[in-house]
Amino acid sequence: MQKTIASSVLKNLRAFRTLLLVVGSLVSVARAQVVLAPATPQVGSSNPVSAEPPVSHPDTRPCVVPLMTNAAFENYNGTPLSYAPPASCPGPWAKVILKADFTVTAGVQYDRSAWFYLGDVNIFYGTTAEPGSTLSPSWQIERDVTDLSALLKSPQTGLASIGNTVNSTYTGIIYASAELDFYPATRFDPPPAVPDLVEPVSSGNGPGTLNTGADQVTETLTLPRNVEKVYLDVIAQSQIGDEFWYLCVPNDVTTELESCGNTAFRETEISIDGKAAGVAPVYPWIFTGGIDPYLWIPITGVQTLNFKPYRVDLTPFAGVLGDGSEHTVAISVYNANGYFLATGNLLVYTDHGSDVVGGEVTSNTLSAEPSPVVTEAVSTTNGVTTGTVSVGSNRSFSITGYVNTSHGRVETTVAQRVDFLSTQTFNVNGNTGYDLQNAVQSNTVDSTTTTRSGIKVETLTKHISYPFTLDYTYAPNANGSASQVATSDQQWVVNDALSLNGFPQYQSDAQEQVKSTDTLQITAAGTLAAPGVGHSSASYSSQNSLGQCYSESLTAANQVLTSVKNGQGCHRWPF
Repeated sequence: MQKTIASSVLKNLRAFRTLLLVVGSLVSVARAQVVLAPATPQVGSSNPVSAEPPVSHPDTRPCVVPLMTNAAFENYNGTPLSYAPPASCPGPWAKVILKADFTVTAGVQYDRSAWFYLGDVNIFYGTTAEPGSTLSPSWQIERDVTDLSALLKSPQTGLASIGNTVNSTYTGIIYASAELDFYPATRFDPPPAVPDLVEPVSSGNGPGTLNTGADQVTETLTLPRNVEKVYLDVIAQSQIGDEFWYLCVPNDVTTELESCGNTAFRETEISIDGKAAGVAPVYPWIFTGGIDPYLWIPITGVQTLNFKPYRVDLTPFAGVLGDGSEHTVAISVYNANGYFLATGNLLVYTDHGSDVVGGEVTSNTLSAEPSPVVTEAVSTTNGVTTGTVSVGSNRSFSITGYVNTSHGRVETTVAQRVDFLSTQTFNVNGNTGYDLQNAVQSNTVDSTTTTRSGIKVETLTKHISYPFTLDYTYAPNANGSASQVATSDQQWVVNDALSLNGFPQYQSDAQEQVKSTDTLQITAAGTLAAPGVGHSSASYSSQNSLGQCYSESLTAANQVLTSVKNGQGCHRWPF
């Protein structure tokens, strides 16, 4: 992806960005094929790593369906995909896992967006690692795509896209192999309840482009008459001028703060037939070329190589979507400013005991747009601009709808509170070139979904939080040289609790954190004196009321993994 950043940072980085990719002595060998990365993180390696848990695999032997093998991505044409269901594993399946391996040849190359589609349905979305002059990174992703089983029951065509420029300047070729692993259901690994229908909200075999807040990715469809539950898995990825949206400022101070506009607030909006239907927070993903590429070798940012979609519960609209008429589902991004890419998968569950299910939305208090509040405390004296800028958004809403199913009337209420706050501190010296920009951002969603069916009341509460801090300083010296220091702290926190008629049924907690800092020394000629000097860490922990627990922590220094610790802090759930 072509890079831009808030321009106070950009004016210092753009001149030597490519040099970040060619300076250094990281050792690896470039090969014209996928080189399989080790199954676990290896101390001493510079391959991309993450503390995120692998997808759990059933004990049965899977049927493997290859999608592509050693496909070369050196242009923007993509690789066609052709899929047929595995004859020896007809389903239903206990689990379906997408597995993909990537290698980028050593040389000069940007990070690139990567997405795979089958039948216009997204099955993978992420970005790639940047190589170095002698570093050819390899990595593997896994994604649980069991919820897409309805799609995978029939043959599909699709496209794997990793748009890439390869010429005399940008030389890194990206190679990828991918397969679908189908695990047969057994008595010990029974098939889960999966959607009966999967509908894409996309732009063909790819995401749609949202240049402004008014732009939408839409899908007009007619669903079966017996729709009972509906969810939308959505991804909104920032690009170009919006890639570093979390460093943007109000439009009236973009000049003196040398930054991008439309404030540091973005939010994904979901609508049905033009009416507000749901909200999804935008995660502040930082890609492997972002801010300072040395920050992300070998530990990448949170979800950088494998995005997690955000699931929006649209079940209150089941009666409307299943009325036999055409309906349009749309995705937009509030404050989009050139630009976002967005895609969604509509997951539809039907009533197996009835061909027609009637219902309606009885209450909807969600406004079409948020109403953010901006506070500016910025002053300029003798060419030096200092101060703070903040933007906050708080809103609560509730949506209720019902369907008359074969097992009675089912009423669903989705109640959410969405809170966002970003505060940035600036010290921009237009005389010397000194730049300081510090950002502290919080983004939380607290939701309660209540499902009433006769005397049974099921309540699901969920807390999602995206804490994020980024500090950036560029300090010129008297002799024309300069130093740059960047520090990032990303988190992803999710807590779930399910109860039935007030009695706890299940609870789970998960938290991921990546902390990175790096210092660059720039010569008076504007070149890098040496590779970055820094360190990073990653941790992921999760546990649930079934007694399951996962924990992993990683550390790295100067672009090499230095430690791996597994299982620390794991214990049975405190009942």
